[in-house]
Amino acid sequence: MTKTSLASGENLENEDVPALRKAGLNDYIRIARPDNWAKNAFMIPGMLFALSIFHTPFDTHLLIKIILGLISFCFIASANYVINEYLDAGFDQFHPLKKRRSSVVSEVNPTIVYSEYAILAILGLFLGYCVSIKFLSMALLLLFMGIMYNVKPFRSKDRVFLDVLSESVNNPIRFAAGWFIFSPALGIPDTKWDLDWINTFPPVSIIIAYWMGGAFLMATKRFAEYRLIANPEVAGRYRRSFKYYTENSLLVSMFFYGITCAFFMGIFLIKDRIELLVSFPFFALLFSWYLRIGLLNDSPVQGSEKLYTRKWFMLYVVLFTILLCILMFVEIPWLHWFLQNANNYEY
Repeated sequence: MTKTSLASGENLENEDVPALRKAGLNDYIRIARPDNWAKNAFMIPGMLFALSIFHTPFDTHLLIKIILGLISFCFIASANYVINEYLDAGFDQFHPLKKRRSSVVSEVNPTIVYSEYAILAILGLFLGYCVSIKFLSMALLLLFMGIMYNVKPFRSKDRVFLDVLSESVNNPIRFAAGWFIFSPALGIPDTKWDLDWINTFPPVSIIIAYWMGGAFLMATKRFAEYRLIANPEVAGRYRRSFKYYTENSLLVSMFFYGITCAFFMGIFLIKDRIELLVSFPFFALLFSWYLRIGLLNDSPVQGSEKLYTRKWFMLYVVLFTILLCILMFVEIPWLHWFLQNANNYEY
């Protein structure tokens, strides 16, 4: 048999290659990527922010909602991963690391793949419905973005810059999902200006900041992948958007995403939680450290399983998270005094 690019349908090699082995149960489990469920930790800040605002009583009902919500998003994310790996098999063979994926090195059954996708999606949506209607809307949106990102004719991952933005939008979706677990469950608004209903939604500023922060992380990953492949032609076969990227354009986009994230984060901190201003220098260090790792040769930012090997960085992430948790629930009066006097100061 000959290797064939799913993107072009043209033979890439004329020489025969060994037939692919049939995929087994472990392969179908791997393409669901349960090891990536840790990414749903991005829901936790949404939970904490909502808890600090609504002071939701922590009881058995809330605990069940948290567990169901996390499992729901794990299933939805796995459904997206299943369809991603199956549709990307012909492209991943050009990536130095992804060419080892189960969908590339084994022959998967399309019927089983689509059945796995459907089962995971249905289970995820059902559990999301058990949490709340607003949470279900986020589960549906996450599933929809997986289709937009992977499936033709949309396939946003092939569009330059849109690939980063459409992938990183999953971060604010996760944030909002965590928020809706803790926010009050109100009915349908009586009027379109029902402020009580609108106020149960997260602030737009933190949503945009979360989105741009995710875009910074994803653009850094793209930069690391581009450098690792080290061949623009091969990179373009792996992902069509890479035909238009350069190291400079990716670096400039990373700078844009980082600045935009900081700007909207600043708006949120001043308007909604002034105590978090204390964390801003540590936030800047986190981004700078991640960028430094992203600029390394064969950078660990290409996959979470490699990033976990950076023990000092991961320790810093844990300590930074603890600091955020403390600042979410501790009042610092002098910060409020400083902000109030700064606003009242007359030049």
